Amino acid sequence: MGLVSLLLNEPIVFLALFVPLMYSVIAHETAHGLAAYLFGDDTAKNAGRLTVNPLAHFDLVGTLMLFFVGFGWAKPVPVNYGNLRNPRAGLICVSLAGCLTNIIIAVIALFIVRSMNLVTDRPFAATLLVIARINITLGAFNLIPIPPLDGSKVLMGFLPRSAQLRFASLERIGIPLLLFLLVFTDLLTPAIMFIEKAIWVLIGSLLNI
Repeated sequence: MGLVSLLLNEPIVFLALFVPLMYSVIAHETAHGLAAYLFGDDTAKNAGRLTVNPLAHFDLVGTLMLFFVGFGWAKPVPVNYGNLRNPRAGLICVSLAGCLTNIIIAVIALFIVRSMNLVTDRPFAATLLVIARINITLGAFNLIPIPPLDGSKVLMGFLPRSAQLRFASLERIGIPLLLFLLVFTDLLTPAIMFIEKAIWVLIGSLLNI
């Protein structure tokens, strides 16, 4: 369900979910910039993107997808991969940083529910569970290896240089392709569900749930 119907039917629930969802997306992008900075690239820092200010991360298409599809994205953080120390490891780590941040947010939310023995049908616990599910979905979606998603850059980190360049050239059609697949088909659903299941197994092993 997209957030528009939730806004119209349950405005309080909408506010309870929209803010953490928005900041989950922002945390994802900020993590990319921070990881790049740690590897020697200050492009995101100089662009003012190492911030939690929503205006610095606003992306029109990603926001519309958030409202109408139920998940979306923020404006991609600029990274100059040529500035990274150890370019191959840097590419992989910078690309994984956003997804790992979403997984960490999900772990924290589930840990609070578990450690406080919260009743899952109560509003606070239910909100935490939704935050966990949303972040797991965000992480899983971004791990799909279709440019410009993070999974494609992780894959590029293991490819020879010539193959990296050919794969990167697909980015110009990546967004239209993703929009088409998300809006008009269910072709990405099995991949997202498979990655989600793997993340749930990982979190379950960490929290013993």
